[in-house]
Amino acid sequence: MPGAAIEFRDVSFARPSRPRVLDHFSLAVGAGEVLALVGRSGAGKSTLLKLVNRLLLPVSGAVIVEDRDTRDWDPIRLRRRIGYVLQEVGLFPHMTVASNVGVVPRLEHWAEDRVAARTMELLDLVGLPAAQFATAWPDELSGGQRQRVGVARALAVDPPVLLMDEPFGALDPLTRAELHAEFRRIQSRVRKTVIIVTHDMGEAFALGDRVGVIEDGTLVACDRPMVVAASRDMRVRRLLDAVRLDRDALQRAD
Repeated sequence: MPGAAIEFRDVSFARPSRPRVLDHFSLAVGAGEVLALVGRSGAGKSTLLKLVNRLLLPVSGAVIVEDRDTRDWDPIRLRRRIGYVLQEVGLFPHMTVASNVGVVPRLEHWAEDRVAARTMELLDLVGLPAAQFATAWPDELSGGQRQRVGVARALAVDPPVLLMDEPFGALDPLTRAELHAEFRRIQSRVRKTVIIVTHDMGEAFALGDRVGVIEDGTLVACDRPMVVAASRDMRVRRLLDAVRLDRDALQRAD
């Protein structure tokens, strides 16, 4: 793909003496694109993210970030170019919200006035006014607020790439829907290259410019949400049917 920010070129990955997690996997993600990867647990989604930021290396094939094989990147420099948002957020409990957001800028030796200005900017961006939240502690926040801080921290040094591993999976449906809207608003401002992995097809449709479906380490579909929604592939239909079953259960509960 011309202008691709991330490419998986015929990538296979397996741990020693274990079956392959990824099998000749190829995919390109365009600069500024949001790609949502969906699949059941164990499909290989989180492995793909770890290959992008070189927590793992492929057994064969190549993972390309900004036109460089991840093997050629210094691991620390690569990870500073990539924001990472986890389901459990991982805020440091002994640090205030502002200190959590400023961790990576300080590691990059930014001046304190620059760190403070960037922290205030990002807290406002994610809908947590600095005057109210900068001095708060993580245990004083709701789950949704902690997730917003996690997004702010991931964006702190303005990385071109953002990886999101089941970022909203632990939240209640209403908070999740609110954060989906917030994510779309933020992305319209910052235009990062984003890979989101989720087991929820509805979430993938809500967030992705394209949706990729992974099963047993293989990409079985990847296209615009409406095209994937119309797929007749049974591997895709199973995930679509799970969304429909959830909706039916909610309707019965009402």
